[in-house]
Amino acid sequence: MDTNIFIERRKSLKISQVKLCKGICTQSTLSKFENNGRVPSLNILNRLCERLGLSVDDLYRNSIESTTHMRTVLNRVESELMMENYPKVSQSLSEIDSDKINNNALKMQFFYQKGLFIALTNGTSEELFYSLSQILDDLDEKHQTIYTYLAYTGMGIFYSRRGEVKQAEFYFSKVLSYINIHKDQTFQKGSINVYLRILTVVFFAAEFYIKVENYEVSSELVDRGIKLCSEQHITYYLPRLKFLAAKIAIGQNKSGEVVDGLLTESLAFAKINRNEVVELRINALRKEYDKQKNN
Repeated sequence: MDTNIFIERRKSLKISQVKLCKGICTQSTLSKFENNGRVPSLNILNRLCERLGLSVDDLYRNSIESTTHMRTVLNRVESELMMENYPKVSQSLSEIDSDKINNNALKMQFFYQKGLFIALTNGTSEELFYSLSQILDDLDEKHQTIYTYLAYTGMGIFYSRRGEVKQAEFYFSKVLSYINIHKDQTFQKGSINVYLRILTVVFFAAEFYIKVENYEVSSELVDRGIKLCSEQHITYYLPRLKFLAAKIAIGQNKSGEVVDGLLTESLAFAKINRNEVVELRINALRKEYDKQKNN
């Protein structure tokens, strides 16, 4: 609903709030609608609109267009986030006004992306907690959507990067429970962003469990992620998952042939996806691994 249409019509007709609401509702009700977007009952809204020569449907005329545009923008940001194109993510997010997002699911998508971006780029804790609390304490306070677990993922990344393993494990254990509960769930065909969000929580959980040397859990998560990529023909995460598989192989003292094979696969997928960040990581890990073998 676009309240600006309502406000602009009232002002163009030079009708005060007091005059408009007389005999229909209190000025407080009208003020809350215009200033805070708090929609009154349909009966009251209908009568107010009629007095202005509008219909309630007129207030929605820009809603579908703006929601579709916002979904397109956020889906593009989601892809850029998966590709670790952080300069573009930063620019795109800075251009979005969350107060103008009219759809709760899109708001959660925005705040998860912002929170994850902050965690991955070592932003401030205040910004991180504010963004993710919008999901956890408001938009999904009953914790019924994947956005809660994406928020937990962001929190886990934040604490892991600070070296606070206990706190990180608290959040990643919640993520792991979610993954295990939904491991056999079939998602709607063609809903690529649903798969990307599942892959996001799987990937970062696997990365954390590698860090704490829990190779059994991390290996299972990586295998699950690769299987999902294969089933849904998604290549965004394949280079990163193969890279994690190589790190697991090194941690488990697998043969050089196995490690080299996984790094080669990771590099091939990175080139297909033009993911230069992963290419740099692969080259760095190869050097580190060769150095270990020679010592």
